[in-house]
Amino acid sequence: MREALLYKRLKKEKVQCQACNHFCIIEPDKRGKCGVRENKKGRLYSLVYGKVAAINIDPIEKKPFFHFMPGTESLSFGTVGCNFSCYSCQNYSISQGPKIKGEIEGEEISPERIVELAVRYKCPSISYTYTEPTVFFEFALETMKLAKKKGLKNCWVSNGFMSRQTLDLICPYLDAINVDIKSFSEEFYQQYCKGKLKPILDNLILLKKRNIWIEITTLAIPKLITEKDLIQIAKFIKKNLGKETPWHISRFFPEISWRLRHLYTTPIELVQKGCEIGMKEGLLYVYGGNVPGLASEDTYCPKCHQKMIDRTGYFIERKDNDGKCSNCGADLNIIE
Repeated sequence: MREALLYKRLKKEKVQCQACNHFCIIEPDKRGKCGVRENKKGRLYSLVYGKVAAINIDPIEKKPFFHFMPGTESLSFGTVGCNFSCYSCQNYSISQGPKIKGEIEGEEISPERIVELAVRYKCPSISYTYTEPTVFFEFALETMKLAKKKGLKNCWVSNGFMSRQTLDLICPYLDAINVDIKSFSEEFYQQYCKGKLKPILDNLILLKKRNIWIEITTLAIPKLITEKDLIQIAKFIKKNLGKETPWHISRFFPEISWRLRHLYTTPIELVQKGCEIGMKEGLLYVYGGNVPGLASEDTYCPKCHQKMIDRTGYFIERKDNDGKCSNCGADLNIIE
């Protein structure tokens, strides 16, 4: 447990959390919407500082990052809790656990130990993932600072709903972020995520201005994500983040979702249609996710269209020359 970095003390021992765009006003002995930030006698505390619910060594492609240090492994960890309540969540046992059971599960581990493990196992990066890193950002921030001193890269996998204050604190240490744009509908975010879209779009524009490498993921949920959504997301990415920004369109599996088990698995054709929409709108790199073997997993040169990175699941074969096309020399927008 650690006192929160961003909050405002109010009258009658209430506090306002300022970690994310919910800006929860929390009564004494109550928690915010994330389930892991609690008001104790007029002071706000992170209940998950130093408590890891999951920690693994993953391929960086699993995050997914396809253009950031491809082919490397990343020490990945997360705590319980999330500031969203996404019906499609596949990590709901840890993301929603504190809200359902009230318990803060996890093993004690220090930021120093996490960095030590990354160095020991020769992971060039640390990923803050599995649940939303904003809800454990104090823990993440200390780890990021130590990681940076050791020459490691810091990667967030996020819903993008952090506050501007949180963004200001993490950006000096953040190298890459994959942000979900779950839909282009405020109604969808309110009903199926218990969040809002606009702050996410605003944050993405700020992240781009601060030269953080960005990749976008959209889960193509049948009946809920429409072609109109996909067109609007593609247009937003090109206009505000740049045509070189990778966009991952992932297949949905109802059996591993939290509250959408009545739906059906995304038809491969919908993923392919999304990829076609992205390319038609002018994006250079659009990828189909959770569909092993499709050509849309691979990276092609945007100029001569030769395959430069061949992917099968998380196994990759690189044919480029240090981020340049080995056939025509074009830039592939790869961060090593």
